[in-house]
Amino acid sequence: MSEAVDRELMIEAQSLSKFYGSFVAIRNVSFTVRRGEVAAFLGPNGAGKTTTMKILTGFLAPSEGSARLAGRDVFANRVEVVSKVGYLPENGPLYPEMTPVSLLRFLGEARGMRNPLLKSRIDSMISQCALEPVLHKSIYKLSRGYRQRVGMAQALLHDPDILILDEPTSGLDPNQIREVRRLIRLLGQDKTILLSTHILQEVEAVAEHILLIHEGQIVFDGTLAGMMKGHRSLEAAFYKLTGHDDELPPEDTTTPEAVATASAQVEEVQ
Repeated sequence: MSEAVDRELMIEAQSLSKFYGSFVAIRNVSFTVRRGEVAAFLGPNGAGKTTTMKILTGFLAPSEGSARLAGRDVFANRVEVVSKVGYLPENGPLYPEMTPVSLLRFLGEARGMRNPLLKSRIDSMISQCALEPVLHKSIYKLSRGYRQRVGMAQALLHDPDILILDEPTSGLDPNQIREVRRLIRLLGQDKTILLSTHILQEVEAVAEHILLIHEGQIVFDGTLAGMMKGHRSLEAAFYKLTGHDDELPPEDTTTPEAVATASAQVEEVQ
């Protein structure tokens, strides 16, 4: 067996469906993510990414199916599962009047953490998420980038085995995006990470495993190379798999790669 197959299953979605009356948010969604993987949950806006993540983290009950994190059923073992997962929702709620350090202390105590462990973990989060410049500023005064860092710090505070991140770079500037991606790659060395995005560059930058959801159903589950097979780019594969290949812009023949390909074809003919 390969190393990938040997790794423990940490996230398991099993035939998940969510219905709101006649509206189908997701249908029969199944996938797994193994220990040490960074998996990108890719899809257009409204495809069902957030609904799936809310079910996986226990914030929303499925209409059908089940979810397991670290081998535990999410709804049958809620307290145990919460201790093993860090969740960063999109536009995650933070107490605006608190400072980053007071928020981390409050959330740590709510999780049952006590000194010296709590102080050690807060110090680690301040360093890892680069929060030193804003430690004692009210959260409502912080830029979106710093609020996102505070959200990441609270998700990591209890040192979870699994991180579930919903659009972690949404609304950030290029420098902030680069820092968040760097942190995700660092954390992915020993944690299991599932991050949702509709940004293709994000997938190429951080993920080894891709899950593509479209209209509430999984349409691809595999590697980046597997998704791009038979397509000239990740963008082309995305368009094809989401039913919009007719809208793909014409290939740019001025890129170095295109010029090299054309030159090779001319030499072959000659």
